[in-house]
Amino acid sequence: MSTSPLQKTREWKPLEQRKCTDIPWLLLFILFNVGMLCICGFAIATGAASRLISGYDSYGNTCGQKNAKIPGIELSGRDHASRKYVFFLDPCNIDILRRKIKSVALCVSKCPDTELKTYEDLRNFSAVYGSDLCSYDVQPDTYSTHSNRATKCPTLPVHPSASLPVFHRCMPVDISCYARFAEAFITFVSDNSVVHRVIAGVMTSKEIIMGLCLLALVLSLILMVVIRYISVVLVWILTAVVVVGSIGGTGILWWLYVDHSKSVNATLPALELEVAKDNQKALLIYAIAATVFTVILLLLLFFMRKRVALTVALFHVASKVFTHLPLLALQPFWTFLTLMLFWVYWITVLLFLGSAGSPVQNNQTGLVEFRMDGPLQYMVWYHAVGLIWISEFILACQQMTVAGAVVTYYFTRDKSQMPFTPIVSSVLRLMRYHLGTVVKGAFIITLVEIPRLILTYIHSQLKGRENACARCMLKACICCLWCLEKCLTYLNTNAYTATAINSTNFCTSARDAFFILVENALRVAAINSVGDFVLFLGKVLIVSCTAFAGILSLNYQREYTVWVLPLIIVCVFSFLVAHCFLSIFEIVVDVLFLCFAIDTKYNDGSPGREYYMDKALMEFVENTRKDTERYGKVEAESREMKSMFDIAHVVSPS
Repeated sequence: MSTSPLQKTREWKPLEQRKCTDIPWLLLFILFNVGMLCICGFAIATGAASRLISGYDSYGNTCGQKNAKIPGIELSGRDHASRKYVFFLDPCNIDILRRKIKSVALCVSKCPDTELKTYEDLRNFSAVYGSDLCSYDVQPDTYSTHSNRATKCPTLPVHPSASLPVFHRCMPVDISCYARFAEAFITFVSDNSVVHRVIAGVMTSKEIIMGLCLLALVLSLILMVVIRYISVVLVWILTAVVVVGSIGGTGILWWLYVDHSKSVNATLPALELEVAKDNQKALLIYAIAATVFTVILLLLLFFMRKRVALTVALFHVASKVFTHLPLLALQPFWTFLTLMLFWVYWITVLLFLGSAGSPVQNNQTGLVEFRMDGPLQYMVWYHAVGLIWISEFILACQQMTVAGAVVTYYFTRDKSQMPFTPIVSSVLRLMRYHLGTVVKGAFIITLVEIPRLILTYIHSQLKGRENACARCMLKACICCLWCLEKCLTYLNTNAYTATAINSTNFCTSARDAFFILVENALRVAAINSVGDFVLFLGKVLIVSCTAFAGILSLNYQREYTVWVLPLIIVCVFSFLVAHCFLSIFEIVVDVLFLCFAIDTKYNDGSPGREYYMDKALMEFVENTRKDTERYGKVEAESREMKSMFDIAHVVSPS
């Protein structure tokens, strides 16, 4: 029998051959990162780094150094070698939209560490410490009498301030200075005392918050281990809730329809009668739609019950993977740490670029601003693309690392022969052979994510000004791009698995994985629907347990008058922790499924073609085979009876 060209060239040989994949994409990524480093170097070379760290005043002078004269700026070009700190005349005047302090800034030699209530206090502070807190063209002995002291001297009283670590800015020590800023974000609070009580509650309960966050971490680790024992229960609970809810909802709709039908009376006033008939028709439509939905749902559950059993088996094996590969549980830590380090670097360079522009005098205020124009704007866009691509690359490395370790576990018949640390082996294999593959997969996600983010930004900027049709089209485009991004992310995960198995490039791996998934479409649907819901229940369980523990803990600390914000912080953090760990569990399940599908396609359990799968998956295959043989036997008997009937009909006299 002839075979297709694909079957001739595609032979799955797990872990047998290793070769470098997608090398051109790796070279492109290296060049891109060289460009990112050049942007950072440019910002440092042009003095932006020193302006960001040392700070600069409103006349273009960098604090802590001697400055060159800026043409057209009267107070520029001053020697600030002894003035190392930036002092804001009105630090509480914050421009929320532009996210900056809207105040004149000066370079001073010392931040005021005590409250200064009068201009005489300002003069005495200058005399004692040599730190002038008014504009450079105002002498200390004229602070009280100067005609422009309201604009060239700080707003009284001057709150005590301290210099920020690394960044030499004098910031008020008392957070009440930012009450207006806090109210802009906490719009539901009308009393400032409530804001202070909430903040005080968070500060005094920080030990409890940290303890509860640690509890969420421990619960997530425990859940990944014990889910092998409760997955069957969770699936049955899910099935029962769906069946009971759909049947109960349909029954209630029919009961309401019958009840409204009885209440429709010709003696009712015309308007009420018309409304009652409209409600009756609506209930009939709802009841029919619910009935159709319930019937389809029950049929799907009936025909997919065997595939739900595969989900349970995969969850069981995934939990065993974590017991054999405990370092998998640390993957969220390393990924989060790497992302945080990169994001800190990215934000730092972005701040460098923000102060790397040319000094321009604002015509309205007369103060100097550093504005980005020309090539600098393109640098910012290049830097923004780097944020998305490199972040996706880090996440893709995590997926490839997990896939490589799970593939090693699955396709090693004798588990005692596995590498001492499969996770480390997977990382080394990734770095040596497959960095180009994850670069290409991350780039594809970036191509979809950039237009989605641009459209989201446009939608937020046009909110309230666009017409209904444009708003609907924008939301539809954003939704379609989001769905495409999720589908590509799922396909990428399976492509990385195929690369880990057979060491093929990204396109070949994605094509092979896609064909395998299409052949097992119903199984994929069952795993993604049932499995995702089970994992969602696990997240809800962790958040609920953490919140319950938080309520009990805060109940014994009655001085915390406001519990809302501490509990919200705990719940959000616990959900993020649960999501990070259970997302690793989800990746493990997806990798196991693709390995299982390949195993069942190319092996049948006969000598020389033995299965690689775990005992739990083997039991599922045996049960499925028995059902198939039983069904085939019944079908053969019915076919034989039909042929005997046809023969009898032919030989019988007409």
